[in-house]
Amino acid sequence: MCGICGFIGYQKEEEKIARRMLEAIRHRGPDGQDVRVQGGATLGFCRLSIIDLDGGMQPMENETKDMALVFNGEIYNYRVLRKQLEEKGHVFTSHSDSETLLHGYEEYGEKLLDKIRGMFAFAVWDEKKKTLFAARDFFGIKPFYYSVIDGCFVFASEIKSILEFPGYHREVNTEALEQYLSFQYSVLDETFFKGIYRLPAGCFLKYENGQVHVTRYFDPILTPKNIHNEKKLQERLEKALTHSVRCHMISDVEIGAFLSGGVDSSFVAEQFSGKKAFTVGFMDMQSKYNEIEAAADLAEKLELEHHTKIIGKEEFWEAVPKVMYYLDEPSGDASAVALYFVSEEAAKYVKVVTSGEGADELFGGYNIYLEPEALKWMKWIPKKIRRSIGKQAVKLPETVRGRNYLIRASKDVEERFIGNANIFSTEERRKILRKASGAQETDAFLQKYYDKTAGLKDIDKMQYIDLTCWLEGDILLNADRMSMAHSLELRVPYLDKEVFKAAQIMPAKMKTRHNQTKYLFRKVTEKYLPAESARKKKLGFPVPIRVWLREEPYYDKVKEAFESEAARKYFHTEELLQLLDEHKSGQKDNSRKIWTVYTFLVWYRIYFPLSGVCAFFSTEDMV
Repeated sequence: MCGICGFIGYQKEEEKIARRMLEAIRHRGPDGQDVRVQGGATLGFCRLSIIDLDGGMQPMENETKDMALVFNGEIYNYRVLRKQLEEKGHVFTSHSDSETLLHGYEEYGEKLLDKIRGMFAFAVWDEKKKTLFAARDFFGIKPFYYSVIDGCFVFASEIKSILEFPGYHREVNTEALEQYLSFQYSVLDETFFKGIYRLPAGCFLKYENGQVHVTRYFDPILTPKNIHNEKKLQERLEKALTHSVRCHMISDVEIGAFLSGGVDSSFVAEQFSGKKAFTVGFMDMQSKYNEIEAAADLAEKLELEHHTKIIGKEEFWEAVPKVMYYLDEPSGDASAVALYFVSEEAAKYVKVVTSGEGADELFGGYNIYLEPEALKWMKWIPKKIRRSIGKQAVKLPETVRGRNYLIRASKDVEERFIGNANIFSTEERRKILRKASGAQETDAFLQKYYDKTAGLKDIDKMQYIDLTCWLEGDILLNADRMSMAHSLELRVPYLDKEVFKAAQIMPAKMKTRHNQTKYLFRKVTEKYLPAESARKKKLGFPVPIRVWLREEPYYDKVKEAFESEAARKYFHTEELLQLLDEHKSGQKDNSRKIWTVYTFLVWYRIYFPLSGVCAFFSTEDMV
C-alpha cells in the first residue's frame, strides 16, 4: 500500500515538485520514497512495505528502462500471473506484485485488467509511445485523481498532492456542493476542487497527445437468475467467500481485523489467519452506540487478541478537522470519524487490517432494501391514483403515522432512492443555498445509472446505485483515507471479482426474505459463526450525533460555524440556524442535515482559509 503521484509535460524543478507532492501524502507510505524523472515524465512514490519488504521499490522500470510504473494496492493473484509471464520470457528482478503489473502491461496492455484480482490504482509511462496508462480497480477501493494544469497532466492518490503542483488555483466546485447536500458525499467525477477529477471505479485512462481518454472496463451490473436451488447457490457463494479471504491473507507482515460485532466483519475475522481484532464504540458499554461487548464475546470465542477503545465526546469533535483534512473532500458520514479512531488503534499493533465493506451492497444488507417488499401492498393501485394519494399525504403534519409510507409508495424507485443517504431534497437544498449552481435534480442525475437496470427488480436497481455511487463515494473513500491517515493498509475481501460473480446472479429472494436482510449470506455464515452473530440485525456504525447536537458545547460549536463568514458565503444562515434550533428543541431530528453542512464548513475552513475571520475551531486542531 502506497501513495503515488506524477506529471507529464512539466520540465522545471521536476524532482523538487514531486517531492513536495509526495510529502503531502507521506502518511500513505512512510517507509521510503523515490522519484523518477525521464523524457518529460515525472513519477513519484512513497511506500508502505507489505510484500517483498527488501525489494519492490518504485517507480519501477522494465529491463529496457523505456517503461515505468507507480502502483498503489495489492494484486492477490500476482504469483500465478508471474509464472505465466516468466513462461513468456519476462525476467523478474524482485518478488513484488508491482513488477507483475509492469510486465503484465508490457505483455497484455489494457487487457491486463481482465486478468488481475485485487485492489489497485496504478500508472504506467511508455517512453517510446509517449503515453500514460492509468487504471483503478473494479469497485474503487484505491483512489486516483487527475487534472490538466496549464497543459500538463497531473495525477496522485489524493487531491492534496495535486494541490502542491505549481499553477493550480483553488476554486470550489459549487455543483459538487449542491449535489453533496443531497448525497452527503462528493458524487461527481469532478471533485469539490474545480478542475480536479477522480478516475471512476472500474475505469482506465490514457493520456496521449495532450488528450485524456477515460474508458470503462468493468460495470457491476446485477444479472439475477431464476435459480431455485438454494443449496447450490449457497455452496457457490461459500466457496467464493472463503477463497477470497485466503487470497487477502498474502502479506509479509502481520494482519489484523476490524471487528464491529456485525455479521460482515465477524465472518472475515473467523476466516482470516491473523490473531488481533480491533473495535471502537461510544458512551458507556450498554449504549446502543456501542458494539464492543458483542465484538468482545465473539473475539473470545475465536481466540483473538481484542483491542478496544471508547471514543469520548471531546476527542470526537476535536478529530473532525483532521478527518476532513485527510478526506480531501467533505463527508456528511459521521462514521468516518469512528473509522479514524479504530484505524489509529489498529496501527499501534499491525500494518494491515481486514474489514467488511461491500457485503451490504453485494448481498442486500441495508434495511432500506426491505422497502420494496413493504411497499408492494400499494403497487396494485394504479400509478395515477398513487400519485394523487402521495400529493395529499405531503400536506399532512409530519407527526401523522403512515405519512412517509404513502409518500414513498406513490413514487417509483427511480424517484425515491438515491442511495443510503438522502439528506436534503432538491427543493430543500435550493432553499438553504445562497446561490444555486444549476446542478441536476437527484433523480435526473441518477437516470444514466437507472437506465442500465431496466427490467430488474427494485432491490437490484437499488443495489446498483449503491455499488456504483454510495460504495465508491462514501464507504470506500472513508475506509481508504481513515486507514491511510495512520499508514494502515485496509483490505476488503468481499469486494473481490470472484465474490461479485457469485453475488451477481442471486435472485431477490436470496437477498431479502421474511423481513431479513442478506438472507443467503447469513445462511453461509451460520456454518462458521454463533447464531447470534450470523443473525445480528444491521446497525451500521452508530454515532451519537443526534444526542450531542442538543448539548450546549456542541450546539454552540455548530452555531458558531453556521454564523461564520464561510456559511454566509454559501448559505442562507437563517435557514441553517432554524434547522439547528428545531433539532435542539426536539421538534425534528435534523441531525444528518446539520452534520452534512457543518462538515462542509469545517472542510472549507481547512482548504480555503479566510483571513480576518473568527475561526470556529482553533488552528491547533488543523493538521
